Amino acid sequence: MKEQATYLAYAGGWRAVRLMPESLAYATFDQIADQQWRSNNGAVRRLEANLARVLGPVDREQMREVSRAGMRSYMRYWCDAFRLPGWDAARLDSFDLRNAHRLAEPVAQGRGVIAALPHMGNWDHAGAYVSQHISPVNTVAEKLEPEKLYSAFLEFRTSLGMHIHGMGDPGVFGHLRTALEQGGLVALLADRDLSAKGIDVTFFGETARFPAGPAALAVDTGASLVTATLFWDGRNVAEITPEITPPSSGTREERIQVATQAVADALAEGIRAHPADWHMLQRLWIADLDPQRLQQQDRQPKDS
Repeated sequence: MKEQATYLAYAGGWRAVRLMPESLAYATFDQIADQQWRSNNGAVRRLEANLARVLGPVDREQMREVSRAGMRSYMRYWCDAFRLPGWDAARLDSFDLRNAHRLAEPVAQGRGVIAALPHMGNWDHAGAYVSQHISPVNTVAEKLEPEKLYSAFLEFRTSLGMHIHGMGDPGVFGHLRTALEQGGLVALLADRDLSAKGIDVTFFGETARFPAGPAALAVDTGASLVTATLFWDGRNVAEITPEITPPSSGTREERIQVATQAVADALAEGIRAHPADWHMLQRLWIADLDPQRLQQQDRQPKDS
């Protein structure tokens, strides 16, 4: 019953927001963001704790200004997500993809490209635009509960031209590797992985754990590895950064470690430039995690 109610709430909201006049829809989501921000709930406090690493020493007024903008950016993403299925081709094409050649050229050469993304901006709009204009995006989605809700999101993203694999499904790494070997495009969220498979990196001066997948795919396939900075500038923007080249020597694990640190450095540069568009409302840095839980995860076997 609870799962059904959750699904119906999302499905009803999805439809209702699409039917609202655009200005009213975004104004409503701004109000929701401001209400959450004023409540200073756990998610807002976590956002501010994360932003403290990004912004460095700032006074309380400055922090609150950025966190309010951050909550509005986060809710704009959700308003976009609800409305995006109703957008026509012209609205989908309103996306601003900067340095698009860094994606298009490796695809055209048959080399393939991996885009490592932060939890930032609007990756659904980015995926839809890139799938239409460069190459279908292959990606991995976290499974949601209830299953009907996950199926709805899966259908939605597939309708945008993306190829979606469920996180934890057998053979996902192999499917992504095959896509790259065929000259395809893979996009993966890359700024948080607290599992035993994650790679410890230095991020804004402290230790955090990032997924190994983007770098591992680059090392194994020779595909181009880039990152993307996603933000709002009057419209949704993705700026593709220069290629990251894994070292040619060392063990596979060492090469993945070095390349993952380079991904972290590139993502940090983009987040520092647009901190209000970084939607990290969860614990990220090792110092913020429960040590006992982390030790239990670290005892799990690693694989690729």
